[in-house]
Amino acid sequence: MRSGIIAQKLGMTRIYTDEGINTPVTVLRVENCQVVAQRTADKNGYTAVQLGVGFAKPKNVSKAMRGHFAKASVEPKRRLAEFRVSEDNLLDVGAEIVASHFVAGQKVDCTGTTQGKGFAGVMKRHNFGGGRATHGNSLSHRSHGSTGMCQDPGKVFKGKKMAGHMGATRVTTQNLEIVSTDEDRGLILVKGAVPGSKGAWILIKDAVKGDLPDNVPMPAAIRGSAAPAAEGAE
Repeated sequence: MRSGIIAQKLGMTRIYTDEGINTPVTVLRVENCQVVAQRTADKNGYTAVQLGVGFAKPKNVSKAMRGHFAKASVEPKRRLAEFRVSEDNLLDVGAEIVASHFVAGQKVDCTGTTQGKGFAGVMKRHNFGGGRATHGNSLSHRSHGSTGMCQDPGKVFKGKKMAGHMGATRVTTQNLEIVSTDEDRGLILVKGAVPGSKGAWILIKDAVKGDLPDNVPMPAAIRGSAAPAAEGAE
């Protein structure tokens, strides 16, 4: 099990394949993604790596976190996240993961916070059909119908689909395809939509329901280590 990566969503665009097929893609940027800390089974009870991404001003970082970054000899980060890994895929503190960590055609799972829609009705929130347009309907065109029952059970069950706050929740979209990567510019193009607004931080990891390609870098694509690995393979 490899580590994932933290990327920032730049927006959506489209690209054309060699066959001329129009493909919508989400553009994600990987910037200064480094290993800040390790979690080991002996000390913490599980194996994981803590990654940090982006740049943060020291004045905007708490004293405790400044000490945490100083211990790892890395610059203060804007976003931190942990990824569970196997013991043989544990990364060294300070290692920087680049966009070529994923390969074209690979399936990944993307986690982010969806766009907040505020208070929404049942037609927008739960795709209800709405009421009748005429024939006695008065001010109930977009409202939900009955929510309760008779004297037995005499209550509204929990979880009933009603109007309420929509969006701004943590969502994982599974089995998205990597279209291409650009290590020099730190860009990852993912086919389809990724949860989150522009500028949001997205967690990308290998798909749990898909097979890992044979050509993915193991344990990760580390900046400055691609050339020695290629020489060893020869």
